[in-house]
Amino acid sequence: MIEALTALVATTFLLLGSPGPAPLALAATGAGYGVRAGIPFLLGILTGLAVAIVAASLGLAVLFSNFPSLRTAVQLLGSCYIAYIAYKIASGPILSDEGDAKPAVPNFVDGLILNLLNPKAYAAFLAIFAQFLLPLDQHWLSYASTATVCFAVAVLVDVLWLCSGSLIRPLFKRPRQARMLRIGFAAAMLLAVIIALGA
Repeated sequence: MIEALTALVATTFLLLGSPGPAPLALAATGAGYGVRAGIPFLLGILTGLAVAIVAASLGLAVLFSNFPSLRTAVQLLGSCYIAYIAYKIASGPILSDEGDAKPAVPNFVDGLILNLLNPKAYAAFLAIFAQFLLPLDQHWLSYASTATVCFAVAVLVDVLWLCSGSLIRPLFKRPRQARMLRIGFAAAMLLAVIIALGA
């Protein structure tokens, strides 16, 4: 059981911790707006991830395999929404220019929709449930325990991404570096989408 749990945690950490659209968006939000302002976005991402976990455990793969066009539609919708979030991050105000204007911080709904339409999340959990299901006596308990461990790892990983972004926040007070960093984060998000679509 310990070996199975270790493998599950390690795999989940690698799958969810790799630089995909959601982690990069969290890092950019932490860098551009700070950890406190990024918490609603983080909560939205985690809520969307919880839905992805439940959907994967209920057999979303069967639905996608029977209706391939549905999977393609979700991928396209997700890609468009991630591009919107990337634009929002790239075009956000730099700290010294914010003044009295309220910055357009990615919010709970942005995070929720981003992960609801994120094919990487569903694919990751389908793979996890297929290969790393915890070996417990009752089938439902195996799924519930695996899902709980995955979600706990996801919380840790996403908080780390948000906080890591906040470490470079001082650079966002320099106009030129701030704009370059915002564009860099946005470009990395778009690249992650292109790679995911090509996979």
